[in-house]
Amino acid sequence: MYNYCTLFDSAYLTRGLAMYESLSVHCKEFHLYIVAFDDLAFETLVKLDLEHATIISLEMFEDETLKRIKQERTKGEYCWTCTPFVIRYAIERFGLEHCTYLDADVYFFSDPSVLVNEMQNASVLITEHRYTPMYDQSATSGIYCVQFVTFKNDERGIKVLSWWQNACSEWCFARYEDGKFGDQMYLDHWTSMFDGVHVLRHLGGGVAPWNIQQYTLGQEGSKLYGIEKKTHTKFDVIFYHFHALRFLSHNQIELSVYRLSQNDRTYLYKPYVRHLENLSDKLGEKFIFLQEPVSVEGYTLSYMISRLKDDWLLPFKFFYRKLFSRQRIFDKKSFIA
Repeated sequence: MYNYCTLFDSAYLTRGLAMYESLSVHCKEFHLYIVAFDDLAFETLVKLDLEHATIISLEMFEDETLKRIKQERTKGEYCWTCTPFVIRYAIERFGLEHCTYLDADVYFFSDPSVLVNEMQNASVLITEHRYTPMYDQSATSGIYCVQFVTFKNDERGIKVLSWWQNACSEWCFARYEDGKFGDQMYLDHWTSMFDGVHVLRHLGGGVAPWNIQQYTLGQEGSKLYGIEKKTHTKFDVIFYHFHALRFLSHNQIELSVYRLSQNDRTYLYKPYVRHLENLSDKLGEKFIFLQEPVSVEGYTLSYMISRLKDDWLLPFKFFYRKLFSRQRIFDKKSFIA
């Protein structure tokens, strides 16, 4: 049995459900533990009676420490803070041998057990951003991405998880500060601080809009594959991280703030958006997600533009100008037809 956990509120409900259903298609034996971050999400998920999921309310999950921290942070910052706590809760409450945290906006195109199995005797699995050079934000967002993180319930795994919990309790904010950014840049130090931390090698785990430019996608039957342009290495796409996809007003959709090819739109975005649309039709229009201001790993556009006068950001002016061009806005209905 492969155990996964995640957290999301009603604004991300269709994405979380799409992730769950993509797991159901590709994973033979799995269970997903979902912490519902508001009452609407909890009530809706309970009514859906998902076969391979356990739904956890905030009332069940939050302790007094988290309730105190919640008052000091924004909604997004609190969700980031809770990531290691959700993993620890699932492991301890349900007696799991291992658990993998998933971002709600990842979507599976193949069985992720191959990624977990790559750990072998390691106790912790982390995934790199693998940024395309023109989009490299490692210095301010981290080398690794909190999108797919596995912990075993052993001495080494719990040691790292406990350290991460304590660090996020003390500081977890949506800004870069003293080598920290949210819950994410803490991962940069794990391979040197702890034993038993494995960095995923499989290129199909962690395909995302900030690295998709390095790959050519194709399909053989129902199997989605990628070819790394630099090495010509062929691999199965296990999951894609649909970061920064936004439903806009006037029936429009912005797929990404990063450069996408026609293949990317065809093989990744069309089936995903269609899936979200189907879930929205099933659940009701209130679950269509109108995202917060466009961001790159947590930085809002207005914040980044305000910082352009800073010397350390001057080399990135061209990057920002290209990144935030609005050429990738589509009419939603025509796009998913």
